[in-house]
Amino acid sequence: MNSKNTQTTPTSSTVIIQDYLRQPLKIVHGCKDYREEEELLKNVDDVLKISGLERFFIELSTEEFKAKNKARIEQGENVLDGADVLAKFQHKSSEVLRCNILRGLMPMSYREMSKQLAKCELYRWFCRLEDFDMVRPPSKSTLQSYADWLPIEKMESILKALTAAVGDKNKAQIIGLESEMDMSMAWVDSTCLKANIHFPADWVLLRDATRTLVASILTIRRHGLKNRISDPKTFLTQMNALAMRMSAAGRKTGGKKERKSILRKMKRLTQVIEDHARRYRAILVDRREETDLSTAQAQVLLTRIDNVVGQLEDVRRQAHERIIGERQVANNKKILSLYEHDIHVIVRGKAGANVEFGNGLFIAENQAGFIIDHELSKKAAPTDGKWLKQRLPVLEEVTAGNLKGIAADRGFDSKSMQELLEKKGLFNAVCPKSPSELAKKVATDEKFVKAIKRRSQTEARIGILKNVHLGEIPRAKGFESRQLQVSWAVLAHNLRVVARMMQSTAAEKAPLRKAA
Repeated sequence: MNSKNTQTTPTSSTVIIQDYLRQPLKIVHGCKDYREEEELLKNVDDVLKISGLERFFIELSTEEFKAKNKARIEQGENVLDGADVLAKFQHKSSEVLRCNILRGLMPMSYREMSKQLAKCELYRWFCRLEDFDMVRPPSKSTLQSYADWLPIEKMESILKALTAAVGDKNKAQIIGLESEMDMSMAWVDSTCLKANIHFPADWVLLRDATRTLVASILTIRRHGLKNRISDPKTFLTQMNALAMRMSAAGRKTGGKKERKSILRKMKRLTQVIEDHARRYRAILVDRREETDLSTAQAQVLLTRIDNVVGQLEDVRRQAHERIIGERQVANNKKILSLYEHDIHVIVRGKAGANVEFGNGLFIAENQAGFIIDHELSKKAAPTDGKWLKQRLPVLEEVTAGNLKGIAADRGFDSKSMQELLEKKGLFNAVCPKSPSELAKKVATDEKFVKAIKRRSQTEARIGILKNVHLGEIPRAKGFESRQLQVSWAVLAHNLRVVARMMQSTAAEKAPLRKAA
């Protein structure tokens, strides 16, 4: 066995991932775009193996696997165990890592990715999917479950491991870089990662509640549990009619009075629907055994009803305050979505994005565009200056003490920030808020000018991460899932940066090899 074609995973049960079982890729002529994509995936494949990142991912996955098995055994469940089971799981972990990275590199929906894995030999090769007499790609649901394979704490360990590998001179050269990445300067910025919700108009939340509760009632009735009620679909018809009238009322003379009248009807209708939903919930709890619903399926319905019913009174009160009472509601008390609870109103004050709804995202990159730190804020994001102060110890840690300076826009500037950077001995390339001070630094400090000009690339970096690797708005439910999506996107982005640097290094050395 050729040792160069294997990876040994140093767990309690060693597993060999055998590269020689992977089908060799066919040589393709005449399509430059395909060749570039093939070279990118081959370079990423090399980084995963040589840096030990894949091995580390499998180790962390194995820890999770054994911990879950132990918990099941303690609960009295039967658990499959043994070297073969562990080997299959570790191979699956490798597949999970590569499928998630591929989706970050080539953004597509889960359904489209499943189809592309069935069609594309290159993608199957990269993801280590067997390609002999039968092709069996993961389904869209399986691919979606892959995104939650590891908890966020362990995904952060993966990102730090890659940063440490490219920042170490010996490891960087082994990977194929000319030298280690320069971690002496960090360019930082913040943005809003939009949540996958519609514009949170108050009366639209009432329509959403109607749709969810009626759908739950219809599902319970379809499985044999019925109570006296008119056709539930008529509630949808009534609410849709009211929603259309509400939308049109804003464009009419005297529309304000009509909107108040329509909202009162909406509130009464949702109260009726809520009462029916509560009764059907009680029936499902008492008589589930009479249906073909499993305990888990019934729990999904109960959770769905409880989520909406638990918020409906607050939604009605919020709509009343804003439309009938014509009073403002504080941002931190607003319900923006019935289904996403950890999102916030973020005032950007920019053309086309005065207000956005989602979570604050902090990004720090180095000179090469490698993202060395990021954070998605669950709570309302702090001001830029406070956020940088909070992340500064993390930046110093991930750069292994090599951090020498910080560059940022004027939103990060303050007297306390200037004092903090001076105290830590870090070069201050934060754009001053004072125009006179900025003019003075531009005229006298050439290093500052270079750093502040380079900062424009950070804006582009944010756009690439959000619009390319995250597909504009992450299709993920819940803050934890969005947090994992961001981590996978950062990993894919950083691997692309490293792969392109490897390609550049190889291109520079090619003439020397020919000359020799």
